[in-house]
Amino acid sequence: MLMEPRAGRLAAWGNALLAGQAAPDDAAARAVGDDTVHRVVGLPGESGPVGLTLALGRMRAEGVYGLRIALPAPGHPLGLSGPPEFNAAALAAGEAVLASGAPLGLVPEVNEAGPAGDVLTEVLWRCLPVRQGPGADVPSLGEAERELAEVLRDSTEALARLDVAGAGPVARARLDAYRARAERERQVLAPGYPARAVRVLELAQRVGALVEIAAQPEGLAPGATVSAGQIAERDRLLRPVERAARRARVAAYNAYVETLERQRG
Repeated sequence: MLMEPRAGRLAAWGNALLAGQAAPDDAAARAVGDDTVHRVVGLPGESGPVGLTLALGRMRAEGVYGLRIALPAPGHPLGLSGPPEFNAAALAAGEAVLASGAPLGLVPEVNEAGPAGDVLTEVLWRCLPVRQGPGADVPSLGEAERELAEVLRDSTEALARLDVAGAGPVARARLDAYRARAERERQVLAPGYPARAVRVLELAQRVGALVEIAAQPEGLAPGATVSAGQIAERDRLLRPVERAARRARVAAYNAYVETLERQRG
């Protein structure tokens, strides 16, 4: 995932707003990012779509004190707590935001329109009921950091022997572009997050970028050929790395609420 999940941006800056560490309009703008506009529909007390600033204020009035994320994939309901209707919507979107303090969750619907180079991206977050409770398979920051190190150690040498991942100029250009963007956007989490969460997310970002680039066939060197067996072996090696990177992302974004709840006792 070369781009960070929208759920992550919304949760991080929503948490900063809820903690009083970011102004409402600033938090909303950072959550929107490069998209054109974000709206929320289905909030209690609201009859139609509202902007993020109003939506976050409404959620705080409902008792929300923090936001978590989920990044589910088929067979892996990472971060989800139910009910089935919400889980199904989150799985279809590949991401979701879950509130702490009120049984509310947000699932994005993304609509793009316009010619290449001038695309307008509108995101509609649907507010749905969720079951309060811990999300599925979310590790602690320490567990996530150790897991990333272990899977990288176990898979890097094998991937290098296959010589099929990230060898070509397209892959190198994509990796260089990712690194340049990451350097420009050094603040990967909003104010209020522990330093370890920042470190874990930065590592998860790099690992996720490498996995996505390695999985692209255009990453091969010109004239290179890959057997079906090599492709299957590459996919087998990348699968646990991608899973570990997703788990680490969720752990990092959710660290604010985890820390807050420990302090609340």
